[in-house]
Amino acid sequence: MSAFTIFLVLIVIVAFLLVVVIMVQNPKGGGLSSSFGGGGTQQMGGVQKTGDFLDKSTWFLATALIVLILASNLTIGSGGSAESKALDTDEPTEMPITAPATTNDAATTNGTATE
Repeated sequence: MSAFTIFLVLIVIVAFLLVVVIMVQNPKGGGLSSSFGGGGTQQMGGVQKTGDFLDKSTWFLATALIVLILASNLTIGSGGSAESKALDTDEPTEMPITAPATTNDAATTNGTATE
């Protein structure tokens, strides 16, 4: 398993978690934070507010996603097992130019033969 494949799996997992955390949040102050915390008060036991946890986890997951994407970009060239024919430099890239077929333009004018 290549490093790029590992990064790809991690990117998919982090992206899924980021979607879940964003969907749990409510932009109007409701959502998960109001159902547990009572709308802005701290929870029992001195635990942070749920809204703060969701906000921090969103930023952490977004940062982790960006870092994983940049790190996977560095490993793309090192995998090298799937090579593209478009990148081959051994074969010529230009097609040979052939002259178009010519007709006897002097002998015909507007479809009629001249002598």
